[in-house]
Amino acid sequence: MDDNTKQERLNKYLADCGICSRREADRMIEAGRVMVNGIPAETGMRITPADDVAVDGRMLEKKDRKVVLAYYKPVGVTCTEKDKYAEKTIRDAIDYPIRVTYAGRLDKDSEGLLLLTNDGDLINGLMRAANYHEKEYLVRVNKPINDTFLEKMAAGVFLKELNVTTRPCTIEQEGKFVFRIVLTQGLNRQIRRMCRALGYDAQGIKRVRVANITIGKLKPGNYRLVTGEELEELYGMLHS
Repeated sequence: MDDNTKQERLNKYLADCGICSRREADRMIEAGRVMVNGIPAETGMRITPADDVAVDGRMLEKKDRKVVLAYYKPVGVTCTEKDKYAEKTIRDAIDYPIRVTYAGRLDKDSEGLLLLTNDGDLINGLMRAANYHEKEYLVRVNKPINDTFLEKMAAGVFLKELNVTTRPCTIEQEGKFVFRIVLTQGLNRQIRRMCRALGYDAQGIKRVRVANITIGKLKPGNYRLVTGEELEELYGMLHS
């Protein structure tokens, strides 16, 4: 992991913690009121999540800061904090200085984008079905895709075991055995169930987008800090 992806300006960090505005943070730094790892801070300096920051002698708690990570969950990692039966959990896979948890699950056999955060409001907002946040997937099935399958998937599929019909969705064929699908709900193992109801078997599922956050060039097991306009847009979608 490249440390530069986790660095940010100290004044922005102080603002994100709700201490003050960025401009006021610069004044506090110049006045010698801010310490980083026990040393007086300098204007314009950058910090990483591992650094200890104190203002007027009070150490800022890591939890004061809202963090959002985009993580590429590999196949085999279970979305759970603790499970003695799970071979590898999110806790085992992610070593981050701030405790984060997942906003929306991905089943053990699926891979791709998982948002991790310490912001409970963000987790609730993303997981609330009424908010219709989009999640986009690439899916490989066990036999050639035809127009009937695509039309039925798009219209909504009745899942007998859950006694529910899925919401209409956007779907397009990407290859003989591969389709791209955009869902606005998150029923348990929804794509696998939808495929099975139509006589198909989903053999590979990769989530490539959640709301406005995309997996980009992330490799399995890697993560990046979501910042700047991308983060502002995500929060904007939540409050719109």
